[in-house]
Amino acid sequence: MKPLFVMALAVATATAYADCPYPQAPAKIPDGATATLEEMVAGQKAVGEYQKAISDYTTCIDKELDDQIAKGGDKLKADDKKKMQQVEAQKHNAAVDQLQAIADRFNEQVKVYKARTADKKG
Repeated sequence: MKPLFVMALAVATATAYADCPYPQAPAKIPDGATATLEEMVAGQKAVGEYQKAISDYTTCIDKELDDQIAKGGDKLKADDKKKMQQVEAQKHNAAVDQLQAIADRFNEQVKVYKARTADKKG
């Protein structure tokens, strides 16, 4: 049986992350083959806002982890601290990976848009 403190800490850690809501990805990435300049600019703005939201989220979960470790103090076992850090790192990395995937999709559509509009100029 695990000590009550460790179980309470695990519950506190799980609920603490609830204060850091996971950002919603942009609802739509514009299609570079058909989008207008205004739609592409709106898409760029949405991706930028999402990037900021992911940055805020990762900062929040980093801070919450630090707060939980500080609250555990000397009673927190090294293994428990390591597990908490691993969970936070997985959440952090997953958020950054999702942001990268969104940015990559948008950048691909920018290339498509530029190729399409360059043909019209030439």
